[in-house]
Amino acid sequence: MAVEPFDPTFLPPWGGGPVHYGPALDAALVAGAKVLAILVVAAVVIRMAHLFVRGIARALLRRETLEGTAKDLTEVEIKKRQDTIETLGVNVIRFFVVVIAGLMILQTAFQLDIGPAIAGLGIAGIAIGLGTQSLVRDYLNGALILAENQYARGDVVRIAGVSGAVEDFTLRRTTLRDADGTVHTIPNGEIKVASNMTRVFARVNVDVRVVYGTRIAQATEVVDRVGQELASDPDWGPRILEAPHFDLVSDLGEFGITLRITGQVRASEQWAVAGELRKRLLPALEEAGIEIPRTQRVAFAQDGGTKSGRTPKL
Repeated sequence: MAVEPFDPTFLPPWGGGPVHYGPALDAALVAGAKVLAILVVAAVVIRMAHLFVRGIARALLRRETLEGTAKDLTEVEIKKRQDTIETLGVNVIRFFVVVIAGLMILQTAFQLDIGPAIAGLGIAGIAIGLGTQSLVRDYLNGALILAENQYARGDVVRIAGVSGAVEDFTLRRTTLRDADGTVHTIPNGEIKVASNMTRVFARVNVDVRVVYGTRIAQATEVVDRVGQELASDPDWGPRILEAPHFDLVSDLGEFGITLRITGQVRASEQWAVAGELRKRLLPALEEAGIEIPRTQRVAFAQDGGTKSGRTPKL
């Protein structure tokens, strides 16, 4: 049985002559197929980019968890960091894929010459790139800080010449509050070196100066005893990982001998422990008869002037 060929003739119900859609219909079908193919390829590329970025983020965070500074992170924190990195990477790739697919659809479906558009986009891209390169650097550096776990909210850090507690962190900027209560907003692109003073543990470094003639053995015995008492205290003991103890004679200065006391404490406890250690050392040294040097001031008093108004020579 022979199949009759398709007749692309349309008879409008409102009357009039027949309308033939042969060439136009063929062109529309071809254009529609091309547009559909472009959309499918774009969707596949975006999906593959998602899988690729996810793999990169997992590998990076896995390495940091096993070997780097992310060992102390919980599973929830690691998952949040991974999601943030994935979102950033996928959004960048999706933007370029959508722009390219849109230009191809305009050329395929509407027969538009996209050459001038591409040239214009290139010029605009260069201008935007030059104007926003610092912004792009902020986001990229923020993603690296997040992936490498250089610091997090609540840490006390020193970045870009500013020290303080991290109050907020985004991919673009870091907000610190210093000891005076001043809030500093620092673009992540300006961060070259990040010093985290509250990562896992910290050290106590206290210098105590005693006068010349002091028996060093007696002074070190007092220092070690005070450190052990502090570590045994039920309130301060949980904060201390290694009892403060005499380490070395750090200086023979003009006014006395400087003793260096060191110890290891939990993160962010170094300032409180050092203050309590100084508080306990002062009466302990005084009780042991060990003198702390003081600045000596000598005042010269002169008698009243003579009748001629001259001051007598000393």
